[in-house]
Amino acid sequence: MANQFIMPRHIFYGEGALEQAASAIAGCGSRALIVTDPVMVKLGNVSSVTEMLKKADVGYVVFEGVTGEPTDQMVEAGKEAWDSGKCDFLVAVGGGSPIDTMKAIGVVAVNGGSINDWYGKEITGDLPPMAAIPTTSGTGSEATQFTIITNTETDIKMLLKGKPLMPDIAVDDPRFTMTAPPAITAATGLDALCHAAEAYTSRKAQPMTDTLAISAVKRIFQYLPICYSKGEDAQARMQMSLAALEAGIAFNNASVTVIHGMSRPIGALFHVPHGVSNAMLLPACFAYVYREAADRFADLGRAIGAADSKDADMDAAEKFIHACEELCRFCHIPTPEEYGIGRIDFLERIPKMTQDALASGSPANTRKKLLAEDIETIYRSVLS
Repeated sequence: MANQFIMPRHIFYGEGALEQAASAIAGCGSRALIVTDPVMVKLGNVSSVTEMLKKADVGYVVFEGVTGEPTDQMVEAGKEAWDSGKCDFLVAVGGGSPIDTMKAIGVVAVNGGSINDWYGKEITGDLPPMAAIPTTSGTGSEATQFTIITNTETDIKMLLKGKPLMPDIAVDDPRFTMTAPPAITAATGLDALCHAAEAYTSRKAQPMTDTLAISAVKRIFQYLPICYSKGEDAQARMQMSLAALEAGIAFNNASVTVIHGMSRPIGALFHVPHGVSNAMLLPACFAYVYREAADRFADLGRAIGAADSKDADMDAAEKFIHACEELCRFCHIPTPEEYGIGRIDFLERIPKMTQDALASGSPANTRKKLLAEDIETIYRSVLS
């Protein structure tokens, strides 16, 4: 059976990637809308990009209205900045939120209307040129054909998909990740682990995604603890930057599974950051589904050294899940209740969360067939 594999047209990664990408970014147009957040402006990450554009005699407008996980209202405000600034290409500087917002602005810049109009539809057509410069090692959004935007009226995190959402240029320069604090480092790093492990165990896995997914999982287990406890370690930051890129390309082509499907409703209803909600669910989800994909989970267990060739697949798979649990514990990932979500409130929302999780389509990629009662059982288990 033939497979399809897509990725950004140009990828620049490693130390000095921004300088190497300068001419490619400048060649995207004459006036950029830089989509970012106030923290990136304060830290000076945006100025690195604006100075580069000034040297290339390219105009720009800075939109720093991404003040949390992206919503339809942020996209609308960004579209207004695009129109008033008469921009012709987009640059995102930040974590997954600015990058996802950039993609959505591109959609409405060309098509008009609201980004909510695209829920349940595949995005088509030509979007403005886009360059993504991530400042965290986790979301992989710089290398995917997806964006997640919250509809503020329905409290649904919309997973939007389409090949035009793939950025033309991805710049993974580890210098931008050095300022990420431990909590953000942990959440985004564990998000990347979910991307890689879910891609490897997905029904849609293929040989090329397998290679990238295993490589990413190995790097994350080796370097995320270092980045979390010693954020100034440049080598560890570079390796995590690469791991996040690998994981992003892998799940872009193989899709995610049950964790992401169940994570989005928690984020939408309880305003939990995406990486944290993924990590909350990671051990419970994998423990529930691994038996139908024991050989795949076993491969991951052996890849990180938690198991070896002497272990039967079921044992090696269980050792991988235990290692994931230990990594989440090391990174101080809270339970829903520790995060501040009321137990009764969480239980009352399970029917809606289950419906929204299944509607996203992601759980269907899991090798174990999952029904509504399975999703509900997993949700309840994270409270115990």
